[in-house]
Amino acid sequence: MTTRRDRYLEGLEVYQVGGAVRDARLGWPVQDTDWVVVGATPEQMQRRGFRPVGRDFPVFLHPETHEEYALARTERKSGHGYTGFVVHASPEVTLEEDLARRDLTINAMAETPEGELVDPHGGLGDLQARVLRHVSPAFVEDPLRVLRTARFLARYAGLGFIIADETRGLMRELTESGELAHLVAERVWTETEKALGEPRPAVYFRVLDECGALAVLFPELAQDAGMLDAALTRLDRLPDNVMLGERACWRWARLVEHLDEPSRAAMAERLRLPRRYRDLARQAALTRRLWKRPEPDVAEVHDWLDGIDAWRRSERVPPLLALMSLEAPALAGELERGWSAVSRLSPRTLVVEGFEGGALGEELARRRRAILAEALASR
Repeated sequence: MTTRRDRYLEGLEVYQVGGAVRDARLGWPVQDTDWVVVGATPEQMQRRGFRPVGRDFPVFLHPETHEEYALARTERKSGHGYTGFVVHASPEVTLEEDLARRDLTINAMAETPEGELVDPHGGLGDLQARVLRHVSPAFVEDPLRVLRTARFLARYAGLGFIIADETRGLMRELTESGELAHLVAERVWTETEKALGEPRPAVYFRVLDECGALAVLFPELAQDAGMLDAALTRLDRLPDNVMLGERACWRWARLVEHLDEPSRAAMAERLRLPRRYRDLARQAALTRRLWKRPEPDVAEVHDWLDGIDAWRRSERVPPLLALMSLEAPALAGELERGWSAVSRLSPRTLVVEGFEGGALGEELARRRRAILAEALASR
């Protein structure tokens, strides 16, 4: 939406751009507000009190609101990947030139502080028609746009959005050109993590699969179409107690829980996944292996508890049992009763009885199995 001019902006030609302009017109929550400044130099911005933060091009933080103000710029392809660009920012760059470098028409709209729309590429029309369409043939210069377009569809598919056929063609062209291989792991994961937090994350992976990008970036997922379909249906089958901020991590765990340990580890290493994503994926995989058993025995249940480090990290058990209840409710109920009983057994009790060292560990394991056996005996 519009904002009043303040003393820091007096005399500057400033436009609101990107997501805030798009989402306000969709009635979608506006998360971030970005601005473009036309006709200014870095020195002028700093003299006004703006703090430079841009590493690759001139971006400044407002002294009070801390919103981002970027100088209008153009880009020229100079190498591979999303970083292979020469950026030109100068007072001579126009707003229209700045908007022309953007990925999708719905992201290439601007608005004056007074609320006047600047829309040289028909973004408003595409917004109303619910179409994701590239701004120009230069779309194929940046492989990251394949992931971004898929992510935007994961966000807006529920509103009826589609990807324009010609844009899908350019996404396939980018995949076939080999440009995707030049994306650094951090950017692939950043887009993917954002997609996992969108309303329809399965759409992201389906779009990547349809244009061939999944086989390049996530080959472990693309090997078996049937397994992929099953994995994507699980993305929203999450325990009820999963908090909003944890949803992306749980969705990733559900996506990869069917993969074997070497495949999961290879993908985690390649994408440089955060530790919490790696750990939860492993725990979900161990849980899946247990509930896929027709009737797991006491030793397998005990091994599962060992595997998820339940004895030291007891907080892991309830959400994993909740996950299991979605797939094997009877087994989850048995294990919930067993866990409730076995977790009351304290090693201190055995120490008082005189057990120590290796004997303590062996007796503790024996009694835990006995308790679990009693819980499973009712099946």
